[in-house]
Amino acid sequence: MTKQDMVDLVERYFYGVDRADIDVIRETLTHDCVFTVETHDVTLVGIEEIERMFNRLWTNHASVRHQDFVHVPDPDARRIAVRFSVINSHHDGSRTHKSNCNFFEIRDARFSRVAVYMAGENTLDLS
Repeated sequence: MTKQDMVDLVERYFYGVDRADIDVIRETLTHDCVFTVETHDVTLVGIEEIERMFNRLWTNHASVRHQDFVHVPDPDARRIAVRFSVINSHHDGSRTHKSNCNFFEIRDARFSRVAVYMAGENTLDLS
């Protein structure tokens, strides 16, 4: 993959997250993807566990928006790091602003590993 291919894959993933479109997200992940929230000691393995986590995120928030991306692709290592800001809109109208970093590993043009470093509370809560 080229650097631009990697950036496009990241942006497609977040397009799916922000639009609550699990089909788009599934297109970006390997079936055995490992998804971790490193700052909150969370590990999910496989698309089904990841899908349940996203469904909780969307149920618990009125909307989620990721923006202001800074991409650092490394095609030789098949990895890309991304810094971005997040705005989570709550059902009561309040908002939470966060600054996060994700580290993605790529296999067969999909993410095989996603490591999330999240500021503040875990909005990808498993409960």
